[in-house]
Amino acid sequence: MGFSVNTNVGAMAALQSLSETGKGLSQVQTRINTGLSVSSTKDDSASYTIAQGLRGDMGGLKSVSNSLSRAKSVTDVAVAGAEQISDVVNQMKAKAYQSADAGIDSATRTALNNDFVALRDQITTIVNSSDFNGTNLLKASGGSVSALQSLKDSDTSSASTWNPDSLSVANQGLDLGGSVVTVAASGNISSQASAQTMIDTLTTTQDNLKTSLSTLGAASRKIDAQATFTTKLSDVIEAGIGNLVDADLAKESAKLQALQVKQQLGVQALSIANQAPQTITSLFR
Repeated sequence: MGFSVNTNVGAMAALQSLSETGKGLSQVQTRINTGLSVSSTKDDSASYTIAQGLRGDMGGLKSVSNSLSRAKSVTDVAVAGAEQISDVVNQMKAKAYQSADAGIDSATRTALNNDFVALRDQITTIVNSSDFNGTNLLKASGGSVSALQSLKDSDTSSASTWNPDSLSVANQGLDLGGSVVTVAASGNISSQASAQTMIDTLTTTQDNLKTSLSTLGAASRKIDAQATFTTKLSDVIEAGIGNLVDADLAKESAKLQALQVKQQLGVQALSIANQAPQTITSLFR
């Protein structure tokens, strides 16, 4: 090719190469700074949009986890209260058996009745205290608890409305005189006859409490299992996002060093190419 001062092909080629190297350095530095190989849809639209969808799912799973934690707390408070009530009922039955004994005197029976009444009133205290965040599964008016268990739409028949996939724990209603604790709020063992009647009442209450305890225990285990699964699912999704968009920093570090050397060589090549037109002046000496 002839000598020309207007067109320096070598310099243009060197400049293009240096520009590409600069772009590569910028990309590698961005990956090192962010830790992501795909930090924008400009890097890889398919991977970026998939990762964004998965990030949305992770946000939803966080809401599920929070909802399950709240339900677990409400249920565990109810379990603790129901177990305590069961213990109190056992003690009440022991007092009733003693008061039903025809061989004891009235003073002893009065003392036993006082103990019985104190235990009976303790049930009300336990029921009223088994409250968490405004929900009380042991008090008839305390409401029930419902929690998200997944991000699935529970209404598969409708494409327009998303309905939550929820689990619920029913109110057990352990108030005195209710359908579970059948001991009346005024129940006592002040006489042998009332003690005998109370034994039958307490036996029914014990049977009912077994069902309530079983229901609450099963609900707590279900919530635990779902919470554990949600945590594992969130971890798997997070790992999946990492596989899609995380940068291999060891690889990027090696690339950075290579590009830095390439940049230095490019600068030198451009300098040499820029000096080429100066050789034309020697032809006119």
